[in-house]
Amino acid sequence: MLSALSEWLFGASGLAPHGYCLLWEPELIWLYAISDTAIAVAYFSIPMALGIIGRRRRDLIFPPMLWLFAAFIMLCGTTHWLDLATLWTPLYGIQGVVKAATALASISTAIVLWWKLPDFLSLPSIAQLRDANAALRESEERLAHAQKMEAIGQLTGGIAHDFNNMLQVIVGSISVIEHQIEIGRAQDIKPAVAAIQKAANNASSLINRLLAFSLRQTLTPRVIEPGRLVAEMEELLRRTLGPEIELQLRLAPARWNVACDPSQLESALLNLAINARDAMPEGGALQIATADRELIADPDTPGAQPGNYVEIAVTDSGEGMTREVLSRVFEPFFTTKPTGKGTGLGLSQIYGFVKQSGGFVRIESHPGGGTRVRIYLPGRGPVKDCVAAEDRPRIEAAALSESTHRGKALVVEDQAEVRAQIAEAVARMGFTVVEASEGLAGLKELESDAPLDLLITDVCLPGVNGRQLAETAQSKRPELPVLLITGYAGNSLETLRLAPNMQILRKPFLLDELTARVRAMAGNAAS
Repeated sequence: MLSALSEWLFGASGLAPHGYCLLWEPELIWLYAISDTAIAVAYFSIPMALGIIGRRRRDLIFPPMLWLFAAFIMLCGTTHWLDLATLWTPLYGIQGVVKAATALASISTAIVLWWKLPDFLSLPSIAQLRDANAALRESEERLAHAQKMEAIGQLTGGIAHDFNNMLQVIVGSISVIEHQIEIGRAQDIKPAVAAIQKAANNASSLINRLLAFSLRQTLTPRVIEPGRLVAEMEELLRRTLGPEIELQLRLAPARWNVACDPSQLESALLNLAINARDAMPEGGALQIATADRELIADPDTPGAQPGNYVEIAVTDSGEGMTREVLSRVFEPFFTTKPTGKGTGLGLSQIYGFVKQSGGFVRIESHPGGGTRVRIYLPGRGPVKDCVAAEDRPRIEAAALSESTHRGKALVVEDQAEVRAQIAEAVARMGFTVVEASEGLAGLKELESDAPLDLLITDVCLPGVNGRQLAETAQSKRPELPVLLITGYAGNSLETLRLAPNMQILRKPFLLDELTARVRAMAGNAAS
């Protein structure tokens, strides 16, 4: 039976090839041969392309229809290969079988196509998809705007709450002072003055935290050893944590230093220690570890550049955080602490400071498993190979000389009350003070031939700003001491290279702090 079937499929006895019907005309033979070959190759390439699409795009709808269509096209290609063969060999039996299979595949494809036609027609057109995408983008923009407004509302509400409390202390204390003076008890105003001072310091701290979060605070970076800074903070950290919490320091030998504002890094570590203490009411352990890290690009940490970093990891054994809380920890004024126990600005301040210093922060936490905060700061070479941007100012009022200075000081400040306070304090030190209410007047004084021994200028000035005045002083009078004072400098000081005779003083400041800084700068200039 098998031999009979084989003879029927492949037998050629009594049959003539197709070329015989064409009278073996060469032009016709080659025309048929080339056409069938081209069609067969094209038909076989189409199922291959459909197969690749089906494998890589498993999200496509109606996949059975795709494979059925691919089978139909492949059988059509096979019939053309057999048409090519039968030009010379009469394989009409196998050709008939393939044609029958092609007929079945084509009928099945047609049935399924008509059956699924309503579903195909219900698919959105390109224009409909474009409109839907536009509507989705508009919805996303509205959602983002609503979230932004919610965040702004939370931020302004937090600022209003804290500042109103501080202003209440100040206004109330002023009323107390006025009352005490009226009744002749001026000697009893010290508590009210201390309350005003405390409220002002709290307001200053709040502003600095907001500027840190917005990456706009004025930093005074210098090259430091993170491990050494942590070791020097050990006693302060132990006092902050209390006896119930064990402090563990794991300070690995480091190859890299970092360039950052040391006071801000100390504040960041202290904030993390306080958060850890509050998360361990029954006691526990806090570990601070430093290590060198060489990092590659991480898609989960946007903005993290590959390179050498110093990692400062702060790990506690506290309550941990849920995923929802973890996603909001850097939001300003977001806190899980009871009312009055926290401002919600600690972690946002850390985020802003680290980001502004060129690094990034990672937090790992889960309920009951504690929290680990990793601070990554760009690694720098050894101290001897690096130039610090500015030495940390050392203000030791008790050790400062009370001797007066002779010379001429230029004070440039657009706020009249602030300018008057600075001018009076500098004049008490023995300087002859020249005041300027805007940058252009200060610039004319700098460019004149008049002698000048000190420049004190605000950074944000109308017209010519404080940075431009400082750069002019560096150019025209390179030995002139320059003290830049600022409450908010924006981006003005980011690329300014501070010379040894230049310093930055943040507002608000005590006048004693101002005079101490001026004495130190004048003493350095004299020596």
